[in-house]
Amino acid sequence: MKIVIAPDSFKESLSAKQAAAAIRRGFAAVFPRAAYVCVPMADGGEGTAAAVVASAGGEWVSVAVDGPLGAAVTARYGLLPDGTAVMEMAEASGLHLVPPAERNPLLTSTYGTGQMMADALRRGVRRIMLGIGGSATNDGGAGMLQALGFRLLDQSGAELPRGGAALAGLAAIDCSAALPELADCRIVAACDVDNPLCGDLGASAVFGPQKGADAAQVRRLDAALAHYADVLAASGLPDCRAEAGSGAAGGLGFGLRTVLAAELRRGVDWMVAATGLAEQFAGADLVITGEGRMDGQTAFGKVPLGVLAAAQAQGVPVIALAGSVGPDVGELAAHGFCAVFPSVARAADLAEVLAEAEAQLERTARQVAAVWRLGREQGRKAAV
Repeated sequence: MKIVIAPDSFKESLSAKQAAAAIRRGFAAVFPRAAYVCVPMADGGEGTAAAVVASAGGEWVSVAVDGPLGAAVTARYGLLPDGTAVMEMAEASGLHLVPPAERNPLLTSTYGTGQMMADALRRGVRRIMLGIGGSATNDGGAGMLQALGFRLLDQSGAELPRGGAALAGLAAIDCSAALPELADCRIVAACDVDNPLCGDLGASAVFGPQKGADAAQVRRLDAALAHYADVLAASGLPDCRAEAGSGAAGGLGFGLRTVLAAELRRGVDWMVAATGLAEQFAGADLVITGEGRMDGQTAFGKVPLGVLAAAQAQGVPVIALAGSVGPDVGELAAHGFCAVFPSVARAADLAEVLAEAEAQLERTARQVAAVWRLGREQGRKAAV
């Protein structure tokens, strides 16, 4: 029997590689003679740059930048032999950089992401591949633009402060001081979702709560992003707010697309091609994927859905394992998942749940394998 294991990372607890290894151990306890192929995945978030740098033989560059709330952090990005820079915005502006008690998308900024891009430009880079998953921000990429030399001005002509809430006061954008290197730089943004910028499916409504926003703040942030889009459109820039992926990373996709003319690409599709995942499905009996939480958002371009689509093309069944599941997880059955299993075993505070993630994922994988074995045995009996 051949089993392909292709999960995303489990945010704040397990890398994709660690998650794949835990699932493999659980299944191997039941099927010790099976052939296992582990392909750690990413969708523009954690692990994207590492996978690309490892496959292309690149090197790492470290740079000091401002984190989501302004405190200094060290971010790293990859330089490939062809001169491409491969980055993850989460290195500079990620949710994991902000303690849960301090998460506030009214204030968090993508400024550090812009600093990381500026560092690459000054090194002569003219092609940037930027993964935009795992953000702590909801500023529409405004901070990134400010770090690249764009001026976002209020009615008095003063520079806006950082953060998503400040966008409600935007009156104009001044592009005259933007880094000149941007003129001949191609930027490809790998998105982990295909949400628009605003509305019920937009950045604020769908992702704001996990970044610390309550219902009133979600409405405030959504209105601020809509105003931001209005001002940029009035200045003559294209209105990309409805494009798939513009709502990724708190609207960073919108800022990249509208102001920097970046190409927005589904990160998981890019990773499926880069890793040769589809080729691994040949002769497979089962594919296992997953991520930290699976719910209705998974259908918006996340890793499990991309893996599912590639497996379905070859008729291989797919089971998903998650840390937790949302009340709408049942909707994923319509997409073709055979089953989705949560691995959190008991009520506990977040720190305990994260600390136990690896052991619980392995335990759940073992139980799923036992059920899979039972089904195979019953199928053989019925065929006799």
